[in-house]
Amino acid sequence: MPSRSHDSRRPGRPRRTGRPQDLVRRTAFDVIRAVETRDAYANLLLAARLRERGLTGRDAALATELTYGTLRGRGTYDAVLAVCSDRDLRRIDPPLLDVLRLGTHQLLSTRIPAHAAVATTVELARSVAGPGQAKFANAVLRKVATRDLDAWLEIVATGDETARLSVAYSHPRWIVSSLRDALGPDRAEIEALLAADNDRPRVTLIAKPGRASVDELLAAGAERATYSPHAAYLPEGDPAAIEAIRQGGAAVQDEASQLVAMALAAAPLEGPDARWLDLCAGPGGKAGLLSALAGERDARLLACDLQPHRAGLVQRAVDDRAGVAVVDGTRPAWPPGTFDRVLVDAPCTGLGALRRRPEARWRRSPETVAELGPLQRRLLTSALDSVRPGGVVAYVTCSPHLAETRVVVEDVLRDRPGVERLDAPAALAGVTTEALSGLGSGPYAQFWPHRHGTDAMFLALLRRPAGDQ
Repeated sequence: MPSRSHDSRRPGRPRRTGRPQDLVRRTAFDVIRAVETRDAYANLLLAARLRERGLTGRDAALATELTYGTLRGRGTYDAVLAVCSDRDLRRIDPPLLDVLRLGTHQLLSTRIPAHAAVATTVELARSVAGPGQAKFANAVLRKVATRDLDAWLEIVATGDETARLSVAYSHPRWIVSSLRDALGPDRAEIEALLAADNDRPRVTLIAKPGRASVDELLAAGAERATYSPHAAYLPEGDPAAIEAIRQGGAAVQDEASQLVAMALAAAPLEGPDARWLDLCAGPGGKAGLLSALAGERDARLLACDLQPHRAGLVQRAVDDRAGVAVVDGTRPAWPPGTFDRVLVDAPCTGLGALRRRPEARWRRSPETVAELGPLQRRLLTSALDSVRPGGVVAYVTCSPHLAETRVVVEDVLRDRPGVERLDAPAALAGVTTEALSGLGSGPYAQFWPHRHGTDAMFLALLRRPAGDQ
């Protein structure tokens, strides 16, 4: 669902293109259905569908808005549809329900005229579910069209505060509660955070040191980033059109993702600094930056992943000096104490990247958090075993959920009392071009979309004691 903090009803009236009028909406529908039925990733599948169907410019922009907007707003739209339908939503065939969600998004969160939104959605319902269901869709959507979004929220966003926020900002209740807990003393910011999760994220680029420069990105139309000296924001256009990206010297990477890798590289350690490890490297964003930073110091990175296809993506992201291996990070193939710096970018729920992957909020559950916890603990334990005495480990997750962040670290360190918790906010202050605030009081650092314009990335920096055996 779009944020109510600014006017996000962007693409406006659909342009007449000469192609079938329903192609844009059909593309959005197909991606939404694949997300529902095949656990597809919307960002990957949508790009492929746009290319296959020759949708560019305003048509591609509208298909993107309809896809992501419908996925984000599903919780809100379902609450509205429940009022407007004489059937329980569970009794509506899933494909038809997705059509109704798509139509509701057009009616409540875009500038598309109501008559056009209803007519095109009813035609889509006819092609998906037949004439009888098209009549049903027409009746439901005409009821939806009787009020605007704010008026509907007055009706459906009721109950206790968590229930109200859940419907108003289209987040499952358990996520609202978890995010509020993670904000700690700043729990009053919860509405700003939920709204930021529904904003369209800016595209952030990285120029890998020694392989490309920020000036090249600026010359291609990007704007200098606020915090990372290697980053730039692309206000519009296709990143793949930039020569440095096509050549592999630059890439798309969230600014917080860049900064946590830089913090690991800058963290103080005792002794040599020649062997670095990325324990869960796929698909290679942080590994690409770490390999470049390691190369500047004549150090060498080993980037590992359990899945061969992800290791292949890593191979394309790193430079020639880095090694890439298919390795189970919980069962390392090297002797203990081999590395000087180790990154654990642990598999997590991804609740910190809901701006870019809106479907994750509907795929995850409290059970997912519980299932991932043991793996996260094993990986952090393995990283502490893999680093030498005096070396540094960075534990990173793209989730602010306490059970995936500080609870994991505290549980593992309970059995390793000698491990030192370094001041992560201080380490970040040493690598940014502008001062960062709002990361927390330490020793851990937590990025936030509403404070920093980044993913909600968590960072803990841990140094194994020099005399540890």
